[in-house]
Amino acid sequence: MAKNLVIVESPAKAKTIAKILGKDFQVKASAGHIRDLPKKGLGVDIKKNFSPKYEVLAEKSEVVRDLQDAANRAKVVYLAPDPDREGEAIAWHLAAVLSEVDAQPTLKRIEFNEITKDAIQRAIKNPRDIDTGRVDAQQARRVLDRLVGYKISPLLWQKVRRGLSAGRVQSVTVRLICDREREIQAFVPQEYWSVHAELQKGGQSAFVAELAKWQGKKPVLSSEGVTGAIVTALKAATYVVGSITTKEQKRQPAAPFITSSLQQEASRRHGFTVKRTMALAQQLYEGIELGAEGPVGLITYMRTDSIRVAKEAQTEAKAYITERWGEGYIPKSARAFKSKKGAQDAHEAIRPTSVVRTPESVKKNLTPDQLKLYRLIWERFLASQMENATLSVVTVEIGAGDGIFRVSDTKVVFPGYQVLYIELSEREGEEEAQAPKLPELAQGDVLNLLALTPKQHFTQPPPRYTEASLVKTLEEQGIGRPSTYAPTIATVQDRGYVEKDGRALKPTELGVQVNEQLVTHFPNIVDVGFTADMENKLDSVEDGAEAWQHLIKNFYTPFAETLKVAAKEMKPVAIPSGINCDLCGKEYWIKSGRFGEFLACSDYPTCKGTKPLIKRIGLSCPTCTTGDVIIKKSRTGKTFYGCERWPDCSFTSWDQPTNTPCVKCQSLTVIKRAKNGREFVLCTNAECKAISNVPKKKAAAGTPETGAQEGPEGVEAATQ
Repeated sequence: MAKNLVIVESPAKAKTIAKILGKDFQVKASAGHIRDLPKKGLGVDIKKNFSPKYEVLAEKSEVVRDLQDAANRAKVVYLAPDPDREGEAIAWHLAAVLSEVDAQPTLKRIEFNEITKDAIQRAIKNPRDIDTGRVDAQQARRVLDRLVGYKISPLLWQKVRRGLSAGRVQSVTVRLICDREREIQAFVPQEYWSVHAELQKGGQSAFVAELAKWQGKKPVLSSEGVTGAIVTALKAATYVVGSITTKEQKRQPAAPFITSSLQQEASRRHGFTVKRTMALAQQLYEGIELGAEGPVGLITYMRTDSIRVAKEAQTEAKAYITERWGEGYIPKSARAFKSKKGAQDAHEAIRPTSVVRTPESVKKNLTPDQLKLYRLIWERFLASQMENATLSVVTVEIGAGDGIFRVSDTKVVFPGYQVLYIELSEREGEEEAQAPKLPELAQGDVLNLLALTPKQHFTQPPPRYTEASLVKTLEEQGIGRPSTYAPTIATVQDRGYVEKDGRALKPTELGVQVNEQLVTHFPNIVDVGFTADMENKLDSVEDGAEAWQHLIKNFYTPFAETLKVAAKEMKPVAIPSGINCDLCGKEYWIKSGRFGEFLACSDYPTCKGTKPLIKRIGLSCPTCTTGDVIIKKSRTGKTFYGCERWPDCSFTSWDQPTNTPCVKCQSLTVIKRAKNGREFVLCTNAECKAISNVPKKKAAAGTPETGAQEGPEGVEAATQ
């Protein structure tokens, strides 16, 4: 008897679903996309209404044959890739290759938001047709990105250096980071002061209040002289309690996680990169072995912009909250959060598939990082279904001559959701609430002045983006969609346009140069508003309001004219090296060739002086002590560190050496990176292996070279 065939994307997901469906079903994985535009050539026929040419990926030919053989033996084939545009496109490509088999099985599309027995069985009972709107929107995105990548990137190869790329979303991301860096460099700090009084009532505990008004207005403390005159007057004043106001404040829990908020909170709390967060979430979604229970999907689908929650999940949460904390922690009516404008709202929020599976109950089955993320998701969802926190805020104003000081004290009346989960933004308020700073005060009380402290401050420039704050900005500006944030941030770093300074993202010199070229010659491509509007147009394609070819045509017609002008007007970019030519004394420029970067005389072709580009990291060789450690490339393009005196000195290391010996055994230490992205220092002595924190300023300060892709296929930007 022929089995029904279910095709998913991930082998891990296939394993979980196979155990759920049993012996009547065969479950196989496509391992992602099976067809795409060709790696070589444009792959889009512009003259034939932008018709794309798809081909089976070379590395997937065996997978496709296996799926076709399985489909030939099946009566029904259920196409079950992820429930988003990209998943819909994968289902469409699968249908195309499976329609060629002799048996001609019935093809059905199914989707589910969580990998649980009920959700899978419900999906099997309710199949649907492939959503052509979603497919067309994904085709439009793919063709757009291919046109941008293959048309602009060759210009960057010619004018800047080989191996560069441009992308519709990645280039806007680089611009945001470059614009922020420009703001920081142009920032002029402004001086301002504040005045704090340490006060005491009788023998009770002292507290600190801040000057809020001077002569009836907000004080303008712009200099030490102005502040000093006020402080002198305040020293002679009598401090008397004036008004005391008490207000009750309600705090509502945050909504369950969507993709962007999960990425931000995981970064802030645990230091996870966006890429790491999504990899962990994928594992939790696809299924974790829970002993006798087998593989179970612990969370719902993690690429979503919706905060909608299924009624069944709310009912289960209500029962759990009531049992654990009591009915007082249940809101009078079930919470209904409102999604942001422009959200696709295709799926639920990210939540545990069952709140009964507490973090403690699955702890032994999870890695430490999986547990951290699962706990975050579990607590955030459960808290979102709980009663508000009630706070009592007491504000006291204290008169002192022509000045009024103000101090507030917050106390928790009822913790509500905060008994379980508190956002980082609320932590400061929580700490203040746990340690009240005000004694019992009454209007007219005369206070003792213990100290009067003026403090100098300076306004601060806007901070560099972190991965978390960049995701927030991309979401707010409407750039990309939940599935694009992680690959976009990874791409701009992999291309060498952006680098990390701690957690902060800063543009490299290369990133600045490329951004300037794109802003000058392709202003629309790197315009935030234009890119956000394109996302809205892709939504229109999905909704059936616009044909995808029409969208491409409206984009490409002016784009083609811009390309012609840019090809004529874009001038070669020189990246200075700060090193003088050995032949003529003029400065070398950093250039890129077939075998990577090298130095070439700026007076070329008059002077043809060249030399290898050696990148030092400011560290003497630990083996010979006479040479410097430099950054090198292996034959496969992998970065490693070696002595410049090779082959006379054989020192090499895959990890970046430091100039700080091990505190325990004085051996060489290197910088390693953990799976969560955090760096640490490791002793290379196999018998010691001591671990310590990375110094704030690394001794090895060199920047590894970025690998340039060779050949025409290397010029396309990442599609996300």
